[in-house]
Formats: sequence, C-alpha cells, structure tokens
Amino acid sequence: MSVTNKGPVPTTAFVSSPGASRIDLLAIADMVEANSRVLDIGCGEGELLHMLADTKNVDARGMELSQRGVNDCVAKGLSVIQGDADIDLVEYPDDGFDYVILSQTIQATRHPRKVLENMLRIGRRVIVSFPNFGHWRIRTQLAFKGRMPVTENLSYAWYDTPNIHFCTIRDFVALVEELDAKIGRAVALDRFGAPVRVNAPWWFWNLFGEQAVFLLERKR
Repeated sequence: MSVTNKGPVPTTAFVSSPGASRIDLLAIADMVEANSRVLDIGCGEGELLHMLADTKNVDARGMELSQRGVNDCVAKGLSVIQGDADIDLVEYPDDGFDYVILSQTIQATRHPRKVLENMLRIGRRVIVSFPNFGHWRIRTQLAFKGRMPVTENLSYAWYDTPNIHFCTIRDFVALVEELDAKIGRAVALDRFGAPVRVNAPWWFWNLFGEQAVFLLERKR
C-alpha cells in the first residue's frame, strides 16, 4: 500500500448537512468526479445515486438486494437492478466504471474480501464507507457493560443484526494492504458528521471516528 501507518491520507473538507439522512453520503459525493460512470452497490432507495446524478451529472447505476429498494429507485428514474454483492459482481466486466461505491454495506456481506476484490477489478476507483467498531463508545460499552454495543451507527441488537463482519478502521487498512491496493483519500467522521482531525495517526481515527470513508485505487 502506498501509505504508511503514520496516519490517514488527507482529504478535502466538506460540510455536513442536516438534510442528509446519512452523514457519510456527502463525504462520498465529495470524492466522486463530475461526469463519471458510477456503480452504487447496495444503493437502498437511491439517495446517493440521486444526489450524484443531480450534483455531479454522473452516469448513475445501482445494484440493490431488496426488491422494494429497486422499485423505489426505478420510481425515481434511476437505473438499478436487483442483485447480491456476494454473488453477482463477478458478472461485471473489468474497468466497467470510474467509481464503484459500497456504503455502509461491507459489514453485511458474507465475503467482504472477495467483494472488495471484485470492486477493485470493476472500477478504476472504489469508495467504501463503514461503521467503526473500534470507536471509544463501543469499547466502553463492551468493557463496562459486558454486552454487544448498540449505537446510532450500529443500531441492531446482536440477535437480529444484518451486520455479520464487524471491523475497525485499522482492520480495513490491513485488508487494503493485503489486497495490494492504494488509499487515495480517506476521512473519519464523528457522530455529527464532522471530519475527525485529518492528519491524526490511524490509532486516533480508530478511537474517535464513528465511521470512515475510504477511496481506493489499484496500484498502477
């Protein structure tokens, strides 16, 4: 990987908006260039795709597991198909998109490494956002309550959560290293959507970032 463990790659600042239902979406949109080809995996009701189409004039495509989500996207005029990231990404050709996005979903996939490998094959750049299981609030709940934590970003009880592969920011960085990919930009966000100190070392992000957004590239 092209970065060391001294600290995260700086990213340009963005302003959180109370109108955004997910605080990571503006950070993701800030990393996408205008007029690009975008595939959003696990796109839900199409909020991010709609934002990118309106503000960045992208060629927006999506994949969503739930039929209800697909129907909502199509009703908004978005090009979205039903599919499973664990199974269906192998059908996409190499370099089919400028950006492949996976927001708040990697922890719910059965094979996160394989999904990320396919994303790096399909897109010139990959953007991944995820909740950070290493945040100090989660550590505190585990240490003092002895129970699996429930937070705003991890709001399910242990017995009904769709999240099956929790990870920390440090875990994700280690996986990127294993895949021999390059971190182009990255940002950790606090609970209000504000970036955690940009030039802090990884351990600082791991402790104080409630979630993270990474832009990855293949090594040339």
